[in-house]
Amino acid sequence: MTIYRLPGLRAMINEISQERNLPKHAVHQALKEALLKGYERYRRSLRSDHSHFEEDHFANFEVELDTEQEGFRILATKTIKETVENPDREIALADVIEVVQDARVGDTVLLDVTPDHQEFGRMAAMQTKQVLAQKLRDQQRRLIQEEFKELEGTVLLGRVLRFERQSVIMAVRSDASQPEVEAELPKWEQLPNDNYRANSTFKVYLKRVKEGPQRGPQLEVSRADAGLVVYLFANEVPEIEDEVVRIVAIAREANPPNHKVGPRTKIAVDTLERDVDPVGACIGARGSRIQAVVNELRGEKIDVIRWSPDPATYIANSLSPAPVEEVRLINPEARIAHVLVAPDKVSQAIGKEGQNVRLATRLTGWKIEVRDSSQYNYEEEDRLAMAALEEQVAS
Repeated sequence: MTIYRLPGLRAMINEISQERNLPKHAVHQALKEALLKGYERYRRSLRSDHSHFEEDHFANFEVELDTEQEGFRILATKTIKETVENPDREIALADVIEVVQDARVGDTVLLDVTPDHQEFGRMAAMQTKQVLAQKLRDQQRRLIQEEFKELEGTVLLGRVLRFERQSVIMAVRSDASQPEVEAELPKWEQLPNDNYRANSTFKVYLKRVKEGPQRGPQLEVSRADAGLVVYLFANEVPEIEDEVVRIVAIAREANPPNHKVGPRTKIAVDTLERDVDPVGACIGARGSRIQAVVNELRGEKIDVIRWSPDPATYIANSLSPAPVEEVRLINPEARIAHVLVAPDKVSQAIGKEGQNVRLATRLTGWKIEVRDSSQYNYEEEDRLAMAALEEQVAS
């Protein structure tokens, strides 16, 4: 079989593998794809109009690398036909029968089609240099996608590398034995109290692995996702890890619309064990467990509340730390509730810029309207609620 020599092939593969942290099989694949592009360019040069081939014209061609002889071959799988219409895909039975006596029409054969022209070698080398870098980047992207896809929704340790526009570029690992990979922490996924200095480390939530050939880091990480808070509590509270305490719901506002309002999270927990206090388990002795989470989130306020199957109790708990006098489920179908609080507690229940009631609404799934108990008109509110219900039934 014909072989086109590539002196130093083995050393080149080893060097690229080490420099780019790529396994040798990935470098092999990238090099074969680049050489096949070189072959396509050579074939195009033989056409008088230098026109392109169809995208899948060479789908039945492959490159065989030979690191022992330090060279490569171009091989093509062709179908045996009585009459040949496409010589790149087909070969005549008469040309095969002399070599393979039991050949039949419809069979396929693998043929060495490596050109022995000097021009082919020149073009192959030129095209390889142009294409190889891109193919290697493609290989790196594919490997990153395969390595991290199963880790979506988990927490990694990120190290700050540099800044691009408003994004922080971080280095992360899938595990301690693997090389670092770049990840992007966009502006909207950052925490306002974080100080992203070069080489500082942060726990980050792997939000998604980007698909496709786009440039830049393939991983998008977050410090603002609620999943990070869930992970931190599970890491600090053994009862959550052991499934004695479960996190039922979480609502987080890591980047409030008004910069004067700080980040805040509400987390609802429950347990089936009568002798376990789920809220106390999450807070820990003298607040040690929740303080560890707060420290990691740079001072973010966290309300741990007890979940309840009773909507009124759950809604009252969700407005913690504001004390609630009464919860009225005005429209259960539309999930609308009025929460009555003392006159001097209305602002606390609503929260600065409405943050407390907004998070409680997201946590419970009920539209919560905070009302001053001293000015609440029960008869009028009941009449309005009944009218709204009748309108719903009629529509």
